Amino acid sequence: MPTALIRRPSPRLAEGIVTHLERQPVDVALARRQWQSYVDALHGTGWTTLEVPPIDECPDSVFVEDTMVVYGDLAVIARAGAQERRPEAAAAEEAVAAEGYRVVRITEPGTLDGGDVLKIGTTIYVGQGGRTNTAGIEQLRAAFAPLGAEVRAVPVRKVLHLKSAVTALPDGTVIGYEPLVDDVAAFEKFRAVPEEAGAHVVLLDADRLLMAASAPASAALFEELGYTPVVVDISEFEKLEGCVTCLSVRLRG
Repeated sequence: MPTALIRRPSPRLAEGIVTHLERQPVDVALARRQWQSYVDALHGTGWTTLEVPPIDECPDSVFVEDTMVVYGDLAVIARAGAQERRPEAAAAEEAVAAEGYRVVRITEPGTLDGGDVLKIGTTIYVGQGGRTNTAGIEQLRAAFAPLGAEVRAVPVRKVLHLKSAVTALPDGTVIGYEPLVDDVAAFEKFRAVPEEAGAHVVLLDADRLLMAASAPASAALFEELGYTPVVVDISEFEKLEGCVTCLSVRLRG
């Protein structure tokens, strides 16, 4: 059964780091309800979830994707580009190690956020320029090369993470809101979407895409392409530069 790693929001969520947006008030109670709806959507589409223990002192800890990159049976534990987020990784590492994953860690001077990593088959794109640095990318490349994966660095300057700008459809086409993509030519197949939030999808299976309610025109585009959008409202997380990919790590499936 496909499994996703999740972590519930901190009561300090509203204090989360904001880099490219103006800070807005965050309704933490609403965010908790939205998070539960996100988890329910995963369960409703055949996924099981593995919950990492909460870490209330870390406002951004709900964005569990940033703690690691999983490929095959290997979990590379991230070293966050924002120092205050580094305590988030330890419990996430314990959770995947208990599931039987081999574990390696990004070490100093490397920094890497999981949100900067987009996996498409054996090609792994890594955003460079924000939270992830050259040393972190080189360590990731060394970790995944024995598994047959090719790591490609691509620039990220306009958004927080690579997957704030682009994700990919099940057929491998990279999708993005073009004004926020630094280098469209870096991707072999690219399709523009009409909304910023439309660039973010979680692949539930070969046909279904988990995506935000804030991108209805993009959802209509995906339907025209033959996919079934599974729509969730994550407005409170979007205020903190979060998206649907940030809230989970796909372990299997």
